[in-house]
Amino acid sequence: MPDRRNFLHSTLLASIGLANINFTSFDTKAKVLKPAALKQGDTIGLVCPAYSAFIKEDVQIAIESMEVLGFKVKKGDHIFDRYGYLAGSDEDRAADINKMFADKSINGIMAMHGGWGCARILPLLDYKTIQQNPKVFMGYSDITALLLGIYAKTGLVTFHGPVGSSSWNNFSVENFKQMLIEGNAVQMINPTKKGDNLVQTEDRIYTINAGKATGKLIGGNLTVLSHIVGSPYMPDFKGNILFLEDVGEDLYRIDRMITQLKLAGILNQISGFVFGKCTDCPPSKGGYGSLTMEDIYDDHIKPLKIPAFSGAMIGHIKDKFTVPVGLEATIDAGKGSITLSEGAVSK
Repeated sequence: MPDRRNFLHSTLLASIGLANINFTSFDTKAKVLKPAALKQGDTIGLVCPAYSAFIKEDVQIAIESMEVLGFKVKKGDHIFDRYGYLAGSDEDRAADINKMFADKSINGIMAMHGGWGCARILPLLDYKTIQQNPKVFMGYSDITALLLGIYAKTGLVTFHGPVGSSSWNNFSVENFKQMLIEGNAVQMINPTKKGDNLVQTEDRIYTINAGKATGKLIGGNLTVLSHIVGSPYMPDFKGNILFLEDVGEDLYRIDRMITQLKLAGILNQISGFVFGKCTDCPPSKGGYGSLTMEDIYDDHIKPLKIPAFSGAMIGHIKDKFTVPVGLEATIDAGKGSITLSEGAVSK
């Protein structure tokens, strides 16, 4: 049986032109590889590894936002290409990322937006060049596949945070600066605005299991993460903290995907759990009722008896944390806080 599996695996790789790719993953227990901190005058590479940049004005707004932050911007060669819903062919989208990492004049790389398509280019990235040229690489949603894949293959800390088309408001900008420019050991905790209400009604924390847990932060978009389970691009979750977010999913799908993580043995390995926001994920409107997110947590997460909470400012929302993938942190599920053990960038 092992010989048959090896034969089928090598035959499949050869059939799609990947027989020479080295699939050996980085030892995630080893010392992490940090990118250099960003500074005024640095150049940000803007890429579209998934959906095409259909609206040029959106790209211009992203460029102007980076310029206000003091950065220069260099667009990927294929940022406006289009192949159906994708920003050009898999080869060209991967080439833009490979070129940005190899280009010494580029200091950080940001996705313009997500969509779908990042998982398609994982086998086409030049991980050796990426490891030899560590840089800030950031995005969220479908970019999760690249954040996890790059970390798993190289040990480079990547960042689940705003994309070019995000709302660059004060909350998101301040978190971006603290993480990637100042290089602080940031504590991420939700705002506590009550407005004119007696108690806080928005951005509340829901504690699933109280307590503290320490481990490397590994995660991103639940849909994207669950779809690369079993691939060579999934990091080691043992003893680490899983963080998730999603958007526009019926709750039975959320239940199904978390069940998949359970069946794959991932949930039994983690030391802590954080679910950010599930934006536009209402209970199903069918005639047979629906579970709630709280029900799903009670079924799958609470029995793990590990510190766990939901509601963190992670996801498809305007006010975003910038979360390092692969860096050690401590969560306090009672307070709803995530505290980094050290800065995520080298200064």
